Amino acid sequence: MAYRPSWQGHLKLSLVTCPVALFTATNAGGDVHFNLINPKTNNRIKMVTTDPDAGPVDRSELVKGYEVSKGEYILLTDEEIRSVKLESTKTIDIERFVPEGDIDRLYWDNPYYLAPDGKLAQEAFGVIRTALEKSGKIALGRIVMATRERILALEPRGKGILAYTIRSDAEVRKPDDIFKGISDAKPPAAMIAIAQKIIEQQEGPFDPSQFVDRYEEALKALIDDKRKGHKPARVAEPDDTNVVDLMAALRASLGAKGGAKPAGKTAKRKAPPARPKARTAG
Repeated sequence: MAYRPSWQGHLKLSLVTCPVALFTATNAGGDVHFNLINPKTNNRIKMVTTDPDAGPVDRSELVKGYEVSKGEYILLTDEEIRSVKLESTKTIDIERFVPEGDIDRLYWDNPYYLAPDGKLAQEAFGVIRTALEKSGKIALGRIVMATRERILALEPRGKGILAYTIRSDAEVRKPDDIFKGISDAKPPAAMIAIAQKIIEQQEGPFDPSQFVDRYEEALKALIDDKRKGHKPARVAEPDDTNVVDLMAALRASLGAKGGAKPAGKTAKRKAPPARPKARTAG
């Protein structure tokens, strides 16, 4: 299958440059997609762009507008937006190399594959990729995508480069804004010990193929039932009003999956995944 690049330009390390293409590394998730339907006619609803004063307007006539005050907009055409050119519009200029663990996982955003664009680009691309691999560092550059300049983190992946857009500091909420209401009280040591044993029972390597979207599978089953004329079964809601004895729940959980491990034997710990270890966010 031939994939279309999301961006094409140049990769630059000091005075070494080569043409590159950037491809999205993931597919849009899910096979179940819904449309809005009028149940009285069974017709699909069409969204019509409408001016509150002039009525329906063709999309080709519309321009983008930035609101400077209530109801007042500065209008910009696509040509005017394209006229704003930075070097990062067409060049990923590597500016810095940092240890992988220095980038908090909160900041990692969307993954892409970066590959040489054309046979003539392969030698210079190979030099940059191999040097990056030997450095053991993450390369940071900048790229303009969708009218925004983003930080791009680069690391070797196979014969190519894995690129991640990195969120800006302004995009990341501070943990204390959410966690400040959590109690400082320490849980009982006995409960922690049991919880740790439960964790040991459920240890294992990360295998993404083992994680299936069960909600989507249930939606497909629901659609299939309705197609066959069956009445969907009602699923009981969990009762969250019961007062739970936490220690009793922990002890019951300990034997719920495989039972406790024999004394003197502990689970072998697996090496952590390759993604960076999170630091405490400021």
